[in-house]
Amino acid sequence: RNRFIKRRQRLIGKDEVTLKTIERLTNCYVLVQGKTVAAIGPYRGLRQVRKVVEDTMRNIHPIYSLKAFMIQSEYAKREDMKDEDWKRYLPEFHKKTLSKRRKPHKIRVKKEYSVYPPPPTERKEDKLMASGQYFLTESERTRQKDSEREVRHAAAAKSRMEKRAAAFVPPPEPERAADKEQKTDDVMKSVE
Repeated sequence: RNRFIKRRQRLIGKDEVTLKTIERLTNCYVLVQGKTVAAIGPYRGLRQVRKVVEDTMRNIHPIYSLKAFMIQSEYAKREDMKDEDWKRYLPEFHKKTLSKRRKPHKIRVKKEYSVYPPPPTERKEDKLMASGQYFLTESERTRQKDSEREVRHAAAAKSRMEKRAAAFVPPPEPERAADKEQKTDDVMKSVE
């Protein structure tokens, strides 16, 4: 129901602009009230109004139809274009096929249900005891962290230097034709 209310509002437009445009282009008086659209005017205009209304209810914006009507009216005024087929001049509006995702982007895997509660998470002290750092003094801990950091920095610096040095390695030179001929001559001499 809300869907059709929105489409009806789209047909009317902001400050009834779309409705007034339909009236001007089709030379018809159009009234939208509730679920009903009433139109009074010439037969050709009534056909156009009906097409716009039905397209709007089929979720095609009325602006597209109005653009086509404007182009048709311009070509109808021109003497050289009166008798031609206008379909190639009319804009084609294709429906956008949006991806119909039914699955969520992240699929959560449900954990297996167990009757027993989960084991308690380890405290910071427990982790330190397991690694053997709990019994070290604060200065020894900081010294150990610093040494680990230095090892990591040294490894990172070494890899950085290797990457920089790789840019300065010359590419392999292709063999020249003169060198190939000389090699074949050497092979021929060795065969004899």
